[in-house]
Amino acid sequence: MMKNSVLYPITNRYRMALSLDGMWQFQFDPKSCGLSENWKDGLPSPISMPVPASFSDFFTTGSERDYCGDFWYQKDFFVPETAQSKVQLRFGSITHRAIVFCNGVEVARHEGGFLPVVADVTDVVRCGAVNRVCIWVNNDLNESTLPCGTHNVLSSGRKIVKPYFDFFNYSGIQRSVYLVMLPAESIQDYEVSYTLDGADAQVDYKVFCEGAGEISVQLLDAENKLVAEANGAEGALCVQNAHLWQVRNAYLYTIVITLKKDGLPVDEYRERIGIRTVEIRGTKILINGKSVYLKGFGKHEDFDILGRGFNWAVAKRDFECMKWTDANCFRTSHYPYAEEWYQMADEEGFLIIDEVPAVGMMRSTHNFAAAGTGQYTYFFETPTVPELL
Repeated sequence: MMKNSVLYPITNRYRMALSLDGMWQFQFDPKSCGLSENWKDGLPSPISMPVPASFSDFFTTGSERDYCGDFWYQKDFFVPETAQSKVQLRFGSITHRAIVFCNGVEVARHEGGFLPVVADVTDVVRCGAVNRVCIWVNNDLNESTLPCGTHNVLSSGRKIVKPYFDFFNYSGIQRSVYLVMLPAESIQDYEVSYTLDGADAQVDYKVFCEGAGEISVQLLDAENKLVAEANGAEGALCVQNAHLWQVRNAYLYTIVITLKKDGLPVDEYRERIGIRTVEIRGTKILINGKSVYLKGFGKHEDFDILGRGFNWAVAKRDFECMKWTDANCFRTSHYPYAEEWYQMADEEGFLIIDEVPAVGMMRSTHNFAAAGTGQYTYFFETPTVPELL
């Protein structure tokens, strides 16, 4: 059983998601003294910093823009008196490693800069009062991190990152932050898969919950009409004359998952999903059994000022530009993107070639150039890497 749900935050009559995006407090910690000096209780000399965003693009001097090492974020936030039984802080990502403190108490630690971080703060927050979150973050690279790299130390003593990859090492709280409030018994996650049978479709589902209860699942069409329903934590929804999700012609249903206790609803989660099958057959990619020709881009997430921070306006413009070129897909470069990119791709009918952040396993530009000839040093054969395994 997972401890914390990573479902995308939503608000309804049973759960609440309050955005903590905006101006936070920020401070570099070049001497790595913040932990020993209890910056977890409050930063001594912070500056303002927008979240979500990468910190680098707000600075001009090299020592700040190219900063490598420890740094901190701080935010004061109010928890309503009527908060639900469970209270969580959910970060879309923190790059590359973090320790999260709430009211001075450690509530989570995480390594990996491209997936959500969820901290349960139920036992440490004060309801009906202002609370404080302080986050120690570090963006250094080594040969055990993803992506891989190292750092050099300048004559001044300042560290500068030395990536084993060819893109900038943007860092910070680069995706949205939410205060999430859930009931004691709650839906934690769900899975769906699809099978086509002529004009009909079957949606197999599996729901994961915390706490005992009865599960019911409904599927609504684009007009919000009920087309299928089932009971139980695992089952199938049978959809007659299904509208399939097609490339550049998206049709989305809404799945509604309800958790009941003693016959009464205690939690609900709904999300838009597309009915489609994906298959690789030989050299062909088949969507709903039909071959599709990929046209698109290796699309970086970076944008001026924002760095790698997610922004809906930038995402909208990117999709409009891709549609203008008649593209139907893009490749993430070179890690999982913010969840909102995938949601928008579903809405727009785009395929995504999703990458994991296992990049930088060639230690030099020479190795990049020599990769095509096969004359390069294999990453796991270098002297330092086997020592980490």
